[in-house]
Amino acid sequence: MTGHYPVMLNEVVEQMAVKPAGVYVDCTFGGGGYTKAILDAADDVKVIAFDRDPQAIERGQELVKAYEGRLVLVHQPFSKMKAELLKRDVTEVDGIVMDLGVSSYQLDQAERGFSFMQDGPLDMRMSAQGKSAADLVNELPEEKLAQIFRDYGEEPAARKIARAIVHDRKTEVYTTTAQLAGLCERLLPQNPRKKKKHPATRVFQALRIAVNAELDELTDVLEQSVSHIAKNGRVVVVTFHSLEDRIAKNYFNDIAGPRVHKNKYAEFSGHQDEEEQGYCLPFRKPLAPSEEEIKTNARSRSAKLRVIERV
Repeated sequence: MTGHYPVMLNEVVEQMAVKPAGVYVDCTFGGGGYTKAILDAADDVKVIAFDRDPQAIERGQELVKAYEGRLVLVHQPFSKMKAELLKRDVTEVDGIVMDLGVSSYQLDQAERGFSFMQDGPLDMRMSAQGKSAADLVNELPEEKLAQIFRDYGEEPAARKIARAIVHDRKTEVYTTTAQLAGLCERLLPQNPRKKKKHPATRVFQALRIAVNAELDELTDVLEQSVSHIAKNGRVVVVTFHSLEDRIAKNYFNDIAGPRVHKNKYAEFSGHQDEEEQGYCLPFRKPLAPSEEEIKTNARSRSAKLRVIERV
């Protein structure tokens, strides 16, 4: 699994509190870092891992062979988690983890179109299916583009950028990451004496979220996760920007609240008395990566880790 650095790996494994003979879900298999660590935590642990990226599933076949029946890879977005678990007669699991960032593999492959640091096709599709970022940029009206940049990228110059895109595409369609990054650099020049994000950062984030319906997927999987977790099991979420973190934070706070509430999802589990079920937050302030990890892997610097536990 070279080239891939699972963010906050030690913290994730600690918070998962892996149990012998447990069944765990990795919602975002990626390079397999979390999955491998969970499998290594106990000889009889099993993991069901999801990824919508066909390349991730292909890379993961080595791990499937290495762990001899303890790892199942599912080529589906994690919003299909509950349905896929029930297909396998898995009614509850001991832990669920999800890393919501783009994997290093996706960022480092220019042909995937996720990064403004390399020139490649303006794609950004994690599943390699459906409309690409280029389709959105070249087809959507100015108002819709501005809304995407504003809502998903929190870009202050959303309208300005959308207007320029609509103007430019009349004579030349957008097909590459370099074209879009260049437009952002032209419209939002940086002060070289100030260290700021690249001008295209928010626009690329917004398009990626829109192309992959990431926020809707996250809301779906959080709801499914709390309904499928066993007693004393945990859901661990690693986020990388404020939109994701806000959704996870608000959802966990709503479910757990200032104290343990009766579990409104009790119907999904036949093992526990409804009055005994609820959720708690082991900690309210999210964990952050260590300074040492940030030095080793700069992409981890914006990560936040949140946990909810069924009690």
